[in-house]
Amino acid sequence: MNLEIGLRGQAQTIVTSLNTAKAMGSGLLEVFATPAMVALMEQAAVNALNLSVGQSSVGTSLSIVHTAATPLGAKVSAMAELVEIDRKRLVFAVEACDEIGQIGVGKHERFIIDVESFLVKAQNRK
Repeated sequence: MNLEIGLRGQAQTIVTSLNTAKAMGSGLLEVFATPAMVALMEQAAVNALNLSVGQSSVGTSLSIVHTAATPLGAKVSAMAELVEIDRKRLVFAVEACDEIGQIGVGKHERFIIDVESFLVKAQNRK
């Protein structure tokens, strides 16, 4: 695992009927849903990381603004840049853009976890 400030990741999608506000229940319109934008931002952060075998990361916090609507058929890209490292806590600056410009921006926090012990803990919540 080689973590350093400035690591970047990205992710892309196309707005379809499956990731609209109407389809995801976050609104009534056929535009890119805020939950879909959040997921794309998280995916970009995950894509920035190259963790050791047996490790993964989990999202723990997200503070974003969704500033523009994106219609069906448009391409959306998310970018994440690692801006803070505090032991296992990672903070990313995240941004989403469509073909016209920025549609969202914010901060995203992830924690590095040991997959096996994390899954055991999760199962114990049954």
